[in-house]
Amino acid sequence: MKNITDSFLCLGYWPSAGSFGFNTDILATNPINLSVVLGVLVFFGKGVLSDLLDNRKQRILKTIRNSEELREGAMEQLEKARARLRKVETEADRFRVNGYSEIEREKLNLINSIYTTLEQFEIYKNETIHFEQQRAINQVRQRVFQQALQGALGTLNSCLNNELHLRTISANIGIFGAMKEKK
Repeated sequence: MKNITDSFLCLGYWPSAGSFGFNTDILATNPINLSVVLGVLVFFGKGVLSDLLDNRKQRILKTIRNSEELREGAMEQLEKARARLRKVETEADRFRVNGYSEIEREKLNLINSIYTTLEQFEIYKNETIHFEQQRAINQVRQRVFQQALQGALGTLNSCLNNELHLRTISANIGIFGAMKEKK
């Protein structure tokens, strides 16, 4: 740093003879140099700076507009989604209510069907029992009849002789003949 200041000091000792040179008096030259530099910067840099600021402002505004459009689109989508959610919730409630009533209806139908089936089984059971009783009674009757017939035949065969046999046949023929004449 000392070399740089020394070189500026050396420049100050050169004869200027009306030419351009450096004034090493800092107090005298610094405000003037600064005002000249600032003036040049303001004059020439004003347009560039203004253009840069305008471009930046336009980009910021465009970004804000895009953000607003995106926000509005998102709000529309949110409202649509909320409407769909309400619709789905309504349908779910309707299905839930209809499902419960359908379940109750099916339950009642099933109970009624089972009750009807049980009644039919009861009727079939009673008919089967009655049929089996009649069959058992008929079997007993046939057995009793066969045993009575065998007993009667046995008694008749042991008690009947030829003469009684002939008289019984003659009496039966007489009964058949009388029946035939009445007709």
